[in-house]
Amino acid sequence: MTDLVFAETQGTAGAPLVFTFHGTGGSERQFHDFAQSLIPGAHVISPRGTVNEHGALRYFKRTGEGVYDMDDLRERTQDMARFLSDHKTRLGADRVVGLGYSNGANILMNVMLEHPDIFTDAMLLHPLIPWSPAPQPGLAQSRILITAGEMDPICPAQQTRALIAYLEQQGADIRADWHSGGHNIMQNEVDAMTDFCAAITA
Repeated sequence: MTDLVFAETQGTAGAPLVFTFHGTGGSERQFHDFAQSLIPGAHVISPRGTVNEHGALRYFKRTGEGVYDMDDLRERTQDMARFLSDHKTRLGADRVVGLGYSNGANILMNVMLEHPDIFTDAMLLHPLIPWSPAPQPGLAQSRILITAGEMDPICPAQQTRALIAYLEQQGADIRADWHSGGHNIMQNEVDAMTDFCAAITA
């Protein structure tokens, strides 16, 4: 199994498996307990980013704000996909949910672009995909929530809208929730995630 540090909380039999991905400077604990509150009884696994950027943990390297090291992203996406697939197989999970914020949302989205069979549902908080992804018909069965800020200086609104349009073109079931602020997570996003997850446990 891929050698990543991670937090894990056992769930009840037959419950969804949730993977959480922290933002830059966060840790595997950032959303771990929150995921359990969103989907009570879920099995939750939260991997820690392996890139140390001046003391801040991330999932892949960058050369500047919003400028990704694409070779590193490809390599770490494959490593993460192996980690996720191994745990999905180990637990025999049918419903697999991803929750990622900022850099965590970006690695989650890129895994879904490359391996759309891993996740059934995903919550992407303030993602930034600064390129035009290739068509991915495997996303047609995915439920995806995207939350964003209209004035986000890190994830420009026009790029978020481009990602939403792309995912809609792939046939994914998309919900978008916006606030008027920046890169911070607001209460409306928490409410949107709560509603999104209610459909999973219904």
